[in-house]
Amino acid sequence: MLYLREDFKKAWEGQNPQDLVETMDGEVYRALEARRTYRFELNGNGFFAKVHGGVGWMEILENLLHFRMPVLGARNEWEALERLHSLNIDTMTPVAYGETGSNPATRRSFLVTEELEGMITLEDFCKPWNKTPPPFLLKLAMVKKLATISKTIHNNGLNHRDYYLCHFMMPDVLSPDPDNLTFYMIDLHRAQLRTETPLRWRIKDLSGLYYSAMDVGITRKDLFRFIKIYTGLPLREALTQYEPMWQAIEKKAQKLYQRMARKLPSNS
Repeated sequence: MLYLREDFKKAWEGQNPQDLVETMDGEVYRALEARRTYRFELNGNGFFAKVHGGVGWMEILENLLHFRMPVLGARNEWEALERLHSLNIDTMTPVAYGETGSNPATRRSFLVTEELEGMITLEDFCKPWNKTPPPFLLKLAMVKKLATISKTIHNNGLNHRDYYLCHFMMPDVLSPDPDNLTFYMIDLHRAQLRTETPLRWRIKDLSGLYYSAMDVGITRKDLFRFIKIYTGLPLREALTQYEPMWQAIEKKAQKLYQRMARKLPSNS
């Protein structure tokens, strides 16, 4: 399978796109055994390329033994981006995608997306909140926005699997209207697509989001506002009807927070 936007068709004419992205120079942001992410420029514009090599049968079997679907290449992210665009969720813009080979252990693939310029992650934007709370209306708008995005993707069969504040980006120059926020969802290579999102994956996503917000001054009222929007129900009904889910999210988020705290270097 191969997709090239018109400007890339012209620029890469007569070349093998898979071979090209595997050998192209650029500013490397991540380099793993089976995946490399780097930035490059074309016609004065910035782009990011994710290049996937074969993951090997051991990686596939290890994931299956742990009841996880292995990530075999760029197709996950390509399909997730298509789903998000169809739902009018802001995300990256794909400009090139390709996949080579039928053997899942040796399949090669790539995805190129437009660079998101002038952005900051929500994690970095919210980091000062614990000591310097934001304006009430801005925080309210951000909670509403995240709850609406979460509801939309989960109700339409998409779960992220790495659903943290750091995987949302926003313009580093805010609109003066707090209700006019734009959040871009990124890093979707582990996303899953179905007709419906199972409960366990809703819990994983929401516990990850909650965990990543624990140190930015999130209050009980903020959580209640999120819950009302996510469920579309009055608060009392939402808390009662989905009580086991909220308990599971709280437990999983706290466990993740404690585990990550143990990994931090001691101040002593």
